[in-house]
Amino acid sequence: MKTFGFAGWSGSGKTTLIEQLIPRFVKRGLRVSLIKHAHHSFDVDQPGKDSYRHRQAGAAEILVTSSRRWVLMHELRGAAEPSFDEQLRRISPCDLLLVEGFKHAPIPKLEVWRAVTGEPLLHPNDPHIVAVASDQPIDARIPVLELNDPAAVERFIVDHLGLA
Repeated sequence: MKTFGFAGWSGSGKTTLIEQLIPRFVKRGLRVSLIKHAHHSFDVDQPGKDSYRHRQAGAAEILVTSSRRWVLMHELRGAAEPSFDEQLRRISPCDLLLVEGFKHAPIPKLEVWRAVTGEPLLHPNDPHIVAVASDQPIDARIPVLELNDPAAVERFIVDHLGLA
């Protein structure tokens, strides 16, 4: 399984870029999965649904399954957040695992950067960032890709990971 990450500040366009890249990788015949790190409380369940009620009642894990999909929800209930490596072990085998967030994970990453966020570039302080995708030219010692050219970003990732 090849792993490739996307790092950048909120509002930089990471999710939009990944959304454009996934169908391109799938079209190449790759099985693609994704881990996204959320920095706040989130919920994939809906109040009033049986699974929500069971979880609220104190169940540690709820597995909801159907003929089309399944999801496993695990409540930490005060336990420490699992490490990136622990989360990797939970992912089913795939050809390409994309990772959004986990800025400090020791995996090859693309920095997604827009000046409009007002935030500094990450790559000067992260040796795992292998390229930057930006909507404007920047001075960098690593490749700079056009953020609005998903085909170029796809080619870079495929070449970098040896997926061609």
